[in-house]
Amino acid sequence: MTPLPLALTMGEPAGIGPEITIAAWRAVRAAGPVFFLIGDPALLPGAPLALIERPEQAADAFPEALPVLPLSLAAPAVPGRLDPRNAPAVIAAIEQAVAFARAGRAGGVVTNPIQKSVLTAAGFPHPGHTEFLGELAGTGVPPVMMLACPGLRVVPVTIHVSLKRAAAELTTAAIVTQGLVVAEALRRDFGIAAPRLVVAGLNPHAGEDGTMGREDIEIVAPAVAALRAQGIAVRGPLPADTLFTPRARATYDCALCMYHDQALIPVKTLDMDGGVNVTLGLSIVRTSPDHGTALDIAGNGLADPGSLIAALRMAADMARHRAEGAAA
Repeated sequence: MTPLPLALTMGEPAGIGPEITIAAWRAVRAAGPVFFLIGDPALLPGAPLALIERPEQAADAFPEALPVLPLSLAAPAVPGRLDPRNAPAVIAAIEQAVAFARAGRAGGVVTNPIQKSVLTAAGFPHPGHTEFLGELAGTGVPPVMMLACPGLRVVPVTIHVSLKRAAAELTTAAIVTQGLVVAEALRRDFGIAAPRLVVAGLNPHAGEDGTMGREDIEIVAPAVAALRAQGIAVRGPLPADTLFTPRARATYDCALCMYHDQALIPVKTLDMDGGVNVTLGLSIVRTSPDHGTALDIAGNGLADPGSLIAALRMAADMARHRAEGAAA
């Protein structure tokens, strides 16, 4: 069965999205995965483009030109200069991509980075991509953010809050809920029949029997027990300072981390240019580069497309696993 093309959103038009999109197409045009861009063709001057009207036309055009499903901006985009007038088009690209994926016309959605401040100024009510995608393609469970690179997958249970708030807001229920979503996603989207999870401790040495804080005894350990009671292979709470060594990483498929940097530092240290942001718990496949809009270098030809290429390839693999599971 021929894989469905992936829908790639344009993201912030003043950022590096346009240049990494062209670079990614050049890198994968021969072997795939096939994708089409939803965005303004004016963002890609001088690039070989094939304007399409529907996703089904992408595969034939892809080897020779980047397929673009046109979506016009309200104002010309200038690299590095934000313009709130273009926010509605950025949002519309995401909505269209999700609609194609939900209708079975795209294998998944890959999103170029957005500038949240611009969208917020234009009235966008969501904190970011993840929450918006949860509204558009949710499954009744909170969407979960996974960061992945070769050899490591991590999920931060608390995300964009201060360390003080992360400790205050961490709950047993949140760890359990995300653990269940992760285990199911590893089976469905990554083809791992018996997922192995580990849970990092919140405190140094996972609290060292309560001498460095009781959160790991009173919050984290009960979550591990609850996940284990539901048949999930899980260990923890484990000291985070030894959880990401090569020997340790070989023993699990995903690590649940208690706060943002505990999860993102090891991924970005291992593979800064190839990390992928994956949204779990959706009815569709969604990945994204693990970086922002990089306004400071936009338009200068300095942007590395590695993370976008990795996101495209991971989305294609996830879509394949879902299709195989559905066929079985």
